Amino acid sequence: MARTLTTGSPWRVILAFSVPLLIGNVVQQLYQVADAVVVGRWLGVDALAAVGATGSLIFLLLGFAWGLTSGFAIPTAQAFGAQDAVAVRRSVAAGATLTAVTSVLLTLLAPMVARPALAVLQTPAQLMDDAVVFAQISFLGASTMMFFNFLSAIIRAIGDSRTPLVFLSLSCALNVGLVVVMVGPWGWGVAGAALATVVSQAVSVLLCLEFVRRRVPVLRLTRHDWRLTRHDLTRHLRLGLPMGFQASIIAIGTLAVQVRLNELGADAVASYTTASRVDGLAIALLMSLGLATSMYVAQNHGGGRPDRIRRGVGQAVWMSLIGAVVLGALLIVFGSSLVRLFVGDGSDGVVHDAALMLVINGASYGILAVLFVLRGALQGLGHTMIPTVTGVVELVARVGAAVVLGAIFGFVGVVWSNPLAWVGAVVILVPAYLRAHRELARMPVTPAVPTPTAAIPVVGPHDGGMVVDAIVTQPIALPQQPSAAPRGHLIRVLARRRSRRDRARSR
Repeated sequence: MARTLTTGSPWRVILAFSVPLLIGNVVQQLYQVADAVVVGRWLGVDALAAVGATGSLIFLLLGFAWGLTSGFAIPTAQAFGAQDAVAVRRSVAAGATLTAVTSVLLTLLAPMVARPALAVLQTPAQLMDDAVVFAQISFLGASTMMFFNFLSAIIRAIGDSRTPLVFLSLSCALNVGLVVVMVGPWGWGVAGAALATVVSQAVSVLLCLEFVRRRVPVLRLTRHDWRLTRHDLTRHLRLGLPMGFQASIIAIGTLAVQVRLNELGADAVASYTTASRVDGLAIALLMSLGLATSMYVAQNHGGGRPDRIRRGVGQAVWMSLIGAVVLGALLIVFGSSLVRLFVGDGSDGVVHDAALMLVINGASYGILAVLFVLRGALQGLGHTMIPTVTGVVELVARVGAAVVLGAIFGFVGVVWSNPLAWVGAVVILVPAYLRAHRELARMPVTPAVPTPTAAIPVVGPHDGGMVVDAIVTQPIALPQQPSAAPRGHLIRVLARRRSRRDRARSR
């Protein structure tokens, strides 16, 4: 349901809004954690490394598709805000058509390029076969991921953010159960881990479709809704492609990191993969606060409350910094114990390197906290150039660090690619937001008026410290009551007409 953030204590409303996003982010990471724990404990370090070796390739292709389908829901939110039910259904039909076409292309082409792409990434020979199997099954099931993300996005577009979270949680629980059974008793290896995710997401798609059929009449399509024009399709592509390219830019950085890790050997891949799973759960909190800040700023900007924006962003930074300190301390103290949950005995080298990565990242969470909040604030103000530039800077810093520092310092040099990328982005974000902060101080303040908004939090694939995140807002058109002045004027006109008719009859 729609949520208003233009009244109340800023830090309270930001924190309250971030909780569902946090739950969704954590649940999303549990997919990868479940695979890593089961594969690492039951199949061994090499199998875990094989799954990790596919991460950057899957992130590149499916990340683009994820952002693409999320963008298709933006016209749906706009049509819903305008209370145009016909446009809502046509938008859903256009998005579904483009999602289906993209799914077919990925399903047909991506499995064929899996082995050559992994070879280009210099995947170690002992990991190649398992990595190819995991990647091919993931690509063959790409349609389930795409349609689940698309259906979740259009349900959020009409103001319902809870239902997608419920389905995502059910999918995660099913995934955990299936991966245990398929990898353990059934002995399907890494293929079972990939298939468990595909099946669980397919079940979620069916649940979403049944929910729409039973509970959401505005999204039920008729035969006429499928008569799409070129304008319908191009409009959705104009919005979806930029979000897909944002994911691709980030994914290119992960490819450079993956190449350097593959050159360092299977243990380095396993260490990075394990630490990334733990790191992803910790980052989910910081990312959720950034998304909530974006929504908060967007609503208050639309409501003419620059004073609340200035106060709220400052409070969000402090909340995020406190969370970063707590999370970083936990990883530094308990990093080794957490890593041992993923790998069995005899993997002390993997545990040491993964714990070292958690220490380096955890000590840098303060920088990431500022990055998420300030980038979210600028996005909420409608600034698109600076967030895009920071993505490019992260790419350059991550690739440069992975290539140069990885060649000099090995695994430790690759690990430093994430904090250095965060620093590069923050160096640009801080002065950009300070300028916006000063501009907000000069803006007039209008009386507080609640601004209901349909929010579409978009959280894409996560790989280490690299995420696809965005938030799209669209004001909901509320029914307007006629003002007292026109109503009184109408009554006076009718009274004069009645008086003239009475006088004419008396004559």
